[in-house]
Amino acid sequence: MQARLRKTVVLVGMMGAGKTAVGKALAALLHAPFIDSDAEIEKAANMTIPEIFERDGEPFFRLKEHQVISRLLEEERCVLSTGGGAFMAEQNREIISTKGVSVWLNADRDLLWNRVKHKDTRPLLRVADPLAALTRLYNERVPVYAKSDLSVTSEPGLSIDDMANRVIDALRTRPDVLEELA
Repeated sequence: MQARLRKTVVLVGMMGAGKTAVGKALAALLHAPFIDSDAEIEKAANMTIPEIFERDGEPFFRLKEHQVISRLLEEERCVLSTGGGAFMAEQNREIISTKGVSVWLNADRDLLWNRVKHKDTRPLLRVADPLAALTRLYNERVPVYAKSDLSVTSEPGLSIDDMANRVIDALRTRPDVLEELA
């Protein structure tokens, strides 16, 4: 059975939760476009996220992030992957919940650390003790991510396709989001 999106599915969660990888697989299963908000910000700014953070600071980045997410939610229905901090802003949570549906890819801190510890592309982990920084962010953000419309638990050993199918199962609980096609 196939399904069609009635609303944009917005993937939220920590860095390393799989928002981009799972988002691409989910979009393929739903025959919907996949958009990464960070990639759209980089395209608009003509610079990388780390460069934006370094040159203009996090508050400027968060403003641009809100503008891009708002614009994308007005366009065609898609699977939208957001940066780890995007859902922290109340204005983003409100527009996502109004125009789309938020799905938290809920991975525990140890799984996240295993996925991000060897990457230097995470500006918020470019510190002396990246594990402590990740732990602090995790503890701050989890209560906010818990406000998502839907939550899908990530576990070690689950494939990207398994996670995408778990998201579809969660979306099936929301007839306002997913329309089943015969």
